[in-house]
Amino acid sequence: MGLNELTIAETREKIRNEEITTLDIVNDLKEAIEEDNSRKDSLNAYISFNMDEIKREIDLYSKINQKDTLLSGVPIAIKDIINVKGTKTTCASKILKDYEAPYDATAIEYLRKNGGVPSGKLNMDEFAMGSTNESSSFGVVRNPHNRDKIPGGSSGGAASAVAGNLAIAALGSDTGGSIRQPASMCGVFGIKPTYGRVSRYGLVAYASSFDQIGPITKTVMDGALLLEAISGHDEKDTTSANVKTEKYSQYVGQSIKGKRIGIPEEYFGDGLEEDVRLSVEKSIDVLKEAGAIIKKINLKYTKYAIATYYIIATAEASSNLARYDGIRYGTRFVKTDDLDTLYRKNRSIGFGDEVKRRILLGTFTLSSGYYDAYYLKAQKVRTLIREDFKTAFNGVDIIVTPVTPKAAWNIGQMVNDPLQMYLSDIYTVPINIAGLPAASVPCGKTSEGLPVGLQIIAYHFNEADIFRAARIVEEGV
Repeated sequence: MGLNELTIAETREKIRNEEITTLDIVNDLKEAIEEDNSRKDSLNAYISFNMDEIKREIDLYSKINQKDTLLSGVPIAIKDIINVKGTKTTCASKILKDYEAPYDATAIEYLRKNGGVPSGKLNMDEFAMGSTNESSSFGVVRNPHNRDKIPGGSSGGAASAVAGNLAIAALGSDTGGSIRQPASMCGVFGIKPTYGRVSRYGLVAYASSFDQIGPITKTVMDGALLLEAISGHDEKDTTSANVKTEKYSQYVGQSIKGKRIGIPEEYFGDGLEEDVRLSVEKSIDVLKEAGAIIKKINLKYTKYAIATYYIIATAEASSNLARYDGIRYGTRFVKTDDLDTLYRKNRSIGFGDEVKRRILLGTFTLSSGYYDAYYLKAQKVRTLIREDFKTAFNGVDIIVTPVTPKAAWNIGQMVNDPLQMYLSDIYTVPINIAGLPAASVPCGKTSEGLPVGLQIIAYHFNEADIFRAARIVEEGV
């Protein structure tokens, strides 16, 4: 067993016992990445794995020399949308191909404070816009379970790297399912915390009222350790919640006897593949055998979630991405004295098709004459979806659903059908709309051997119940 195959908990223990060093692990990871990159069907999980930068991070950790921290020197790979000072943060886009972060994201500061060592930047859908990791300007990412399949997105590089043992663990971001969906498709654990639990400062914005940073890990325990490391209030982020960080690891393995688990009928209708349904139902049986009380519930506004999300998210994206013009931010691709030509050509060359599509859609919904008809109405429906969940949680402690309607599909299958791709987020986007915490935990495989994930949803700031239930599923399926 190579060091690259270890979990966070195993790595931490070996470092504390002085059996290995952080550099030993990084060297193993480097060898594994280089071996993978030599293949024609490389996973292509990393945008950069710069040993000089990583050694600087190891030196920084060594100066602190706190072996009894949460992570104790464990290398953590970072999605390339999170700023790490002195490294490139490209967002997998041509327009930011040369951008070097001048400061650290707060999540990176907290990671270091707790003994984590940022190690490498991971591939992703451009500006986190996508569900397949096919929109990256650095090339398609592949699924380690079947390299002809997508890994999910937009944190596809993170999920693929962790599942393929090219990373011990990773930080991703989740706007409409971008942690949970690839975690499900790659057979690893991923959690999107409550909105405000983890600071967004230093996370390049896609849709500010949805975005959250979260862990992608090999085990539930690893997810608990990593979330604890990066959580906390941040005065630099006005949406950061001043809520005490819990020791999530203490909840892993605790009983769920008597916990009420809601099963929403709307998440088990047409479009759900039979293999996915069977795996999810099996995991529900596991929870029931562990003493949970299963209750059927209704979330009647779920059917409006996709439309609501893509109106609000694209509107926010249109605003957030206006800054990338080759003057304030981004690469300047043309030389001209005409400002209109500069804007048009820089953005045409710098952005990929999916990003352009979402900017155009968002600009349209915010335009005069359409704002009330689309954007304002979507915000009203957002409130209804939030209230829907609030009502449901009056009668249950957690809600479980599939993560996606189907397992990973073939690369290229939906490239020319973006609307179908958007529908793959139908079970994850309602959670971001409501700002709730939710995780994907592996719960089985299809007849093709492709992973299936169970989505576990809790009420605001109640991640503890997610870790309790996720561990039961992890052990029982």
